[in-house]
Amino acid sequence: MELAGRRRRSRGRIAAWTFAALMLLLPLFAMQVTDEVKWDAADFAIFGAMLAAACGTFELAARMTGDAQYRAAVGMAVVAAFTLVWINLAVGIIGSEDDPANLMYGGVLAVAMIGAVIARFRPHGMARALAATALAQALVGAIALAAGLGAAAPSFPEAVVFLTGLFASLWLISAWLFRKAARDARWRSAVG
Repeated sequence: MELAGRRRRSRGRIAAWTFAALMLLLPLFAMQVTDEVKWDAADFAIFGAMLAAACGTFELAARMTGDAQYRAAVGMAVVAAFTLVWINLAVGIIGSEDDPANLMYGGVLAVAMIGAVIARFRPHGMARALAATALAQALVGAIALAAGLGAAAPSFPEAVVFLTGLFASLWLISAWLFRKAARDARWRSAVG
């Protein structure tokens, strides 16, 4: 039984790294088909580093625990963080990618990382850290809307409202999964 579980986890990690490699090749393919995509070596290096950080973080979580809910929670948080950084580097959420207001999203990621360290990566504390991250995400969106940051962009305020809701939801789903992992761990220790 344990061997089968290890095989599944190993296949999952291989699939994640393979998907990351394919994601890195996607812009290269797009550059061959259209003139709309123009990446240079720095773009590929940054995207590659982001993919390596995301897959490496998930790999560490997968090695730390066999709990599927904990790994799913980490996966959701990694997807949210990766996508938040990617969108901000590519086009920006508040105005364009060059708008300094987008730097506020670094604070959202800082809340997640500092919260994880304070929680010592334990599921109950991680649930609170990710809930705080969702709150930070909502606050950044509210500040941007109230101050009219990025108002010159044609997609203002719809993009800020939609993406704030999307990312806050991703952080909350991750918090919920961590909470379930904490509850299940307590149940297993009580009956085991």
